[in-house]
Amino acid sequence: MIKEIKAQNEKATSNDRVLQKLHADFPQCFDKEGKFDLDKFQSLVQNEVDITHEGYDLNFLGKNYANLIASTETETVIQPDIEHNSLPENANSQNVYISGDNLDALKHLLKSYNGKVKCIYIDPPYNTGSDGFVYNDRFNFTSDQLQTKLGVSEEKAKRILDLCTRGSASHSAWLMFMAPRLMLARDLLTEDGVIFISIDDNEQANLKLLCDSIFGEENLVSQLMWESKYTVSNDSQYVSGQHEYVLFYAKGKESFVIGRLERSEDQNSSYINRDNDPKGPWKPTPLHAKSGTENSKYEVTFSNGITWRCPQGRYPRYSKDTLLNLYERGELYFNKNGGVDKKTYLEDVSKKGVVPGSVLHYDIVGHTHGNNEELAELIGKGMFDNPKGIRLIKHLSKLSNLNKDSDIILDFFSGSATTAHAVMKLNAEDNGQRRFIMVQIPDKTSKDSEANKAGYFTIDQIGQERIRRAAVKIKSEYTNCQCDFGFKHYTLQDVPQNTLDRMETYDPNGMYADTDILQKFGKETVLATWLVKDGYGFNDANPLPLANYTAYYCGNHLYLIDGERFDENAIVALVDKYGKEPSFCPENVILFGYSFTYTQTEMIRKNLSAVKKLERNINLDIRY
Repeated sequence: MIKEIKAQNEKATSNDRVLQKLHADFPQCFDKEGKFDLDKFQSLVQNEVDITHEGYDLNFLGKNYANLIASTETETVIQPDIEHNSLPENANSQNVYISGDNLDALKHLLKSYNGKVKCIYIDPPYNTGSDGFVYNDRFNFTSDQLQTKLGVSEEKAKRILDLCTRGSASHSAWLMFMAPRLMLARDLLTEDGVIFISIDDNEQANLKLLCDSIFGEENLVSQLMWESKYTVSNDSQYVSGQHEYVLFYAKGKESFVIGRLERSEDQNSSYINRDNDPKGPWKPTPLHAKSGTENSKYEVTFSNGITWRCPQGRYPRYSKDTLLNLYERGELYFNKNGGVDKKTYLEDVSKKGVVPGSVLHYDIVGHTHGNNEELAELIGKGMFDNPKGIRLIKHLSKLSNLNKDSDIILDFFSGSATTAHAVMKLNAEDNGQRRFIMVQIPDKTSKDSEANKAGYFTIDQIGQERIRRAAVKIKSEYTNCQCDFGFKHYTLQDVPQNTLDRMETYDPNGMYADTDILQKFGKETVLATWLVKDGYGFNDANPLPLANYTAYYCGNHLYLIDGERFDENAIVALVDKYGKEPSFCPENVILFGYSFTYTQTEMIRKNLSAVKKLERNINLDIRY
């Protein structure tokens, strides 16, 4: 568990994450000692890929350090909010709210949701100088360690440590903060998944280059511009800012199909049935285009005596045969001035939807002032500054082309939980079952703030309350909706130093267990952390009675956490279950090592070995 992770992190280097990915996809390029053979790799791809030594890259102080942080495992545990999660509206919910550092949360999520998240939206700190962003790192590396792990000079190691420990709002500090989070986020996306990132001019250029390096510049779908303000500030010194950006990347653009937007009444109003065409309303569109070749030009005379040729400087949009075929089908319009157009039918364009534009107009997706009012209506004024609005998130969700019955939307800078609100609203509108995962660090609200006065002492409390109140409001508006309006809540906890000390000194070969360690964690916390680690997400395990002992069973894993009541009767019941119930076949039996004595552990090991003779493949995993 934590002890193994700490030992693993001690050995981590900045290229571990990249090497793991290369080893998974190109094992033939590694020798028996695990060293990567670059010549083998180049010979493998040179006939398939154009290799270039040109180009440019984003470099910043701490880039290797960001890679190192992305390569380490989280040393936090997942503590379930038992009282909240047991409420009727939350007990079976597939939505998740995590209170904790999003870097730790992403590392936990990767164990269960790698390649499973269709859409990510984040609104990170903009590093404006007034948004409170200061990079404070909690990793305790020394200068010597960084020199060894990163292969940098003593001077550079000290400069990196200064950014980490003294707090900085420099461009390098902001990039060092964002880089590992975006690396991990990319791994969470499905092959056709997308990420939207809100930003303004302060870091837009740097963020674009950072995303190019992580997602690939060929996977930029668009740099959207959001019209965030509808008025001009007359007190601006130079130019009144009225927009922000939303960077839009796909994990693999070739796999992604963008969602089309619904047509508005205004867009449909130009389609009129001028000639009682049985195919319904239509509008005229030109038969010519601005590009083509001279050889493509022709002249055609229709049977009604009208002759058509493309105007000077233009080229035919259709071949002569296609044009005559359109005429025979009655899909050409001859106006009173002798012109000819193709009929474009409303029925056809309605099926395809509207191609989205790169400018997000405030009358379509909302503006900052309206977003503040939207939140104030739910939880009161002044609780959270300048949240994004549900209309913006709904719009972006439609562009991501979500499957309404199953897809996951992640927001790991959740703030006031606008994304969760928007997902519930979308589900209510089409009776969907989209799921959300929200992550918010429990930063304290200032003591003189309206939020603090109202009893919201941390930002995550504001987000959770918004979800609750939004759920009530939406259910009152959509009374027949059977959507998921609950959420499970979990908190990421660091392991106290005194518990770490006990874990370090624990002797697994001793005669006694250390029940205090389990009490410090809590059985529910150990189980929740393991379920996520083993790929089951935030689902519950089934209690399994074994005589007077209770184990927990989920999928291919059986968890033995508390050793106090585990005796011979329990092991007999377990072996019996393996032998007599063919449907009971967990291949992994997991022990919380501190709870079991050496004698208990050997009893379990010996009896499971006997079960293996029944041709059951069982792995005993003792975690510390």
